[in-house]
Amino acid sequence: MQYIKPIPIGVEFYKQMISEEYYYIDKTLLIRDLLAQKNMVTLFTRPRRFGKTLAQSMLKTFFEKEILPDGTAADNSVYFQGKKIMEAGVEYTRHMGQYPVIFLSLKSAKQPTYEMAYENLAFEIRKEYDRHRYILENDNLTEEDKKIYQSILAMEAGNTIFARAIALLSECLEKYHKQKVIILLDEYDVPLENAYFNGFYDKMVTFIRSLFESALKTNESLKMAVVTGCLRISKESIFTGLNNLDVVSVLNEDYAEYFGFTQNEVDNLLKAYNLTQKTNEVRSWYDGYLFGNTEVYNPWSVINYVKDIVHRNTEFPKPYWSNTSSNSIVRELIENADDNTKQELERLIAGDTIEKPIHEDITYEDIYKSQDNLWNFLFFTGYLKTVEKSFVGQQIYMAMKIPNEEISYIYKNNIREWFMQCIGKQDLSGLVKALEEGDCETASDIITGQLMDTISFYDYKEDYYHGFMAGLLRHNNKYILKSNRESGSGRYDLCLKTMRIRKGRVILLELKVADSINKLEKGCMEALEQIEKLHYDSDMIEEGYTDILKYGICFYKKECFVMNHVATNET
Repeated sequence: MQYIKPIPIGVEFYKQMISEEYYYIDKTLLIRDLLAQKNMVTLFTRPRRFGKTLAQSMLKTFFEKEILPDGTAADNSVYFQGKKIMEAGVEYTRHMGQYPVIFLSLKSAKQPTYEMAYENLAFEIRKEYDRHRYILENDNLTEEDKKIYQSILAMEAGNTIFARAIALLSECLEKYHKQKVIILLDEYDVPLENAYFNGFYDKMVTFIRSLFESALKTNESLKMAVVTGCLRISKESIFTGLNNLDVVSVLNEDYAEYFGFTQNEVDNLLKAYNLTQKTNEVRSWYDGYLFGNTEVYNPWSVINYVKDIVHRNTEFPKPYWSNTSSNSIVRELIENADDNTKQELERLIAGDTIEKPIHEDITYEDIYKSQDNLWNFLFFTGYLKTVEKSFVGQQIYMAMKIPNEEISYIYKNNIREWFMQCIGKQDLSGLVKALEEGDCETASDIITGQLMDTISFYDYKEDYYHGFMAGLLRHNNKYILKSNRESGSGRYDLCLKTMRIRKGRVILLELKVADSINKLEKGCMEALEQIEKLHYDSDMIEEGYTDILKYGICFYKKECFVMNHVATNET
């Protein structure tokens, strides 16, 4: 199949996007809106993989007066020919190539120790100093300026110097260019989230606060700053006293169309690659996010889907976002959810809507103080979308639901996997012992208790319970677990076998699902009859096992009933 341009998977640099002629969805009017609103510092919060880094790279390419090795300024206008910003008017295009720009990504701070995280941040700062080392030739820099500059280049500066390094660089750049500086900070919240989970949050907050305050609050060389991240961290945490900060979250209508793809943009993309017949499938799987009042698609998933379809790697949609956006905070909160929260998660998975108060300011120290924080993290990280807003008692309430099929898949599979991992860490020897001793009541209680503790899905089909029981029994230290193996005239559900045969044991489990709680016992009896009728024990008898226990297990939602009889083969 012919296609017009290569599809930009993972391309985060605007110059590369344009010069290598990838398919680019034009977001350059972001420049116009930033200039029109004239905010000193703008913080954009969007879920992972929604185009924040590419947007920052585009801003850098447009605004920067880039100095080439020969000392001349680069002409970056070539990267904007034919783009929407060029039609916005001279009041905006006159800013092209006029400012020194500091661009810093903080994602390299995702490290296991504070020392490693700090060193990586310092190295990123050092790279930006190296990129602008031409300013050392400026006679306007004092000897003290040059000394500090050289110490940073040599990675010999102390913590205090590095904490003020962005402000110091902007001062030096203003002296050289005679123009105030634009500062672009990407992935600003990565160091804080990482530090929280690795036990050095206070140290990292102190450093990031100093870095940001000097660069964004008390910096007379600042023209404009744009900060991007996934979550809004409270002002009290790192933006103390920053009164010139404009926060643009997923609740805002401003700039809504610049992160993610709009319906029109997706329609044009699918048309370009002759995939208009996939419109409904793409909509059901990757649409559904609401930024302000603008509905948008997940851009990462859409472009991955289009590339896979074009190159015939798949015929069906996939959950592309699940491998890029897992949030350790969300996982931990779900694993520690109370019964009410688990029920609400089950309602969401069933397609229902829940209503919760929304708190835009988040501090990591507070995430466990209220279950409401779970919904905030799910909402702001893209796992929930807005359905309706209300204002009650000075508090914003949000009716929320799962945005699309992709996120529904992630809920069902990731949450199930997380709970199975939790189960794997528990001591469930009591269940095995109950099965060995024929204690059906204890076995029923243990299985029911585990069902109550986990998050189930409203289909409650047999394959769900099959996976659940396999998870409960997989980590026992006594038996080998077999699943869906042919034996006799059919396939049994689950089987526990000892390695040893002569003095060993087999436990056969056949599972059923009842359509009412009153039919649990009947389901168990049908399961036991099936074991006998289809001779599920025939292969075990042939192997030489003589101690064979047979169980019928029936489920209704989160209730479980166990029945058994013991069959000893006489050879």
